[in-house]
Amino acid sequence: MMGLYFRDRTGCVVNRLTLERHQVGIYAAAIAAGLFTGSVWPNAAAVLQACLWPTLALLLYMTFVQVPLWHVRAAFRDHRFIAAMLMGNFVVVPAVVAALLAWLPPDPAVRLGVALVLLVPCTDWFITFSQLGGANVARAIATTPINLLLQLALLPVYLWLLLDVQPLVGWGLADFAPALGVVAAPLLLAALSERWIEARPARHAWREQLAWWPVPLLAVVVFLIASTQAQAAWDAWDSLAGVVPVFAVFLLLGGILAKALAHLMQLPRDQGRTLAFSLGTRNSFVVLPFALALPPGWEVVALIIVLQSLVELVGMVFYLWWIPRHLFR
Repeated sequence: MMGLYFRDRTGCVVNRLTLERHQVGIYAAAIAAGLFTGSVWPNAAAVLQACLWPTLALLLYMTFVQVPLWHVRAAFRDHRFIAAMLMGNFVVVPAVVAALLAWLPPDPAVRLGVALVLLVPCTDWFITFSQLGGANVARAIATTPINLLLQLALLPVYLWLLLDVQPLVGWGLADFAPALGVVAAPLLLAALSERWIEARPARHAWREQLAWWPVPLLAVVVFLIASTQAQAAWDAWDSLAGVVPVFAVFLLLGGILAKALAHLMQLPRDQGRTLAFSLGTRNSFVVLPFALALPPGWEVVALIIVLQSLVELVGMVFYLWWIPRHLFR
């Protein structure tokens, strides 16, 4: 990732990691612009809503195409590391989420939003922050496909175990078919693209060029969500503010639990750092379509997911100081 650059109009050489380091400011500006647009021009919501789904599908494709989907076997070569990663993300973290849900008010939309976003491990900027934090990037890349596939399979089970789904009775699989399509179609297309890219070494540069797009596309997505849900955001301000401490506590627990698991599994320092970044980062891209497909009255779910991404990115600035300098020195 470090080797891709472009030269802007002023002749300045810009690294993709420089763009990714400024994600917090980019997304915060996009959210502010979206709230302003939705408040001043509410009649534009229908047009912006129509742009949201194709933009989200494009974002997911650009993200999935960076994941080595055909190399799941590589994730299992280091048995201790993969055991720690799977135990942390799919056993320990769901238990932590169950405990954190007890802190929340009984509002089913708030609880669903928090559970949706905290139960799925990240598969994209987790790699970026692993690299910035001196973690084992090779291990991070190798485990992304298994994390992605397992979270898609296990998320419905976790939600059924942890939440009261009674308010959504009457909503069946057909109602979520558009959301499933928005996730499944880019995933399939990314898998086909990976086969096409790996057929010839010269095509690898094409994937590197695509790696520039997730940050600006996610900025567009959060702008569209904020602009179409501006009124819902103002109405749910207290609920949104109330989940920020939960997300902050989750980030702290992610690092502490990674330290404990790394000690238990006797992982070297760089792999312990990778585990910490994995447990601390969540995959908001994948669950956004399901949040947006919910019936009227559940708009706060998507807003919570966007808010978690912003809190997480701020938390990653803290992680870049905490993980390599104190937790895994």
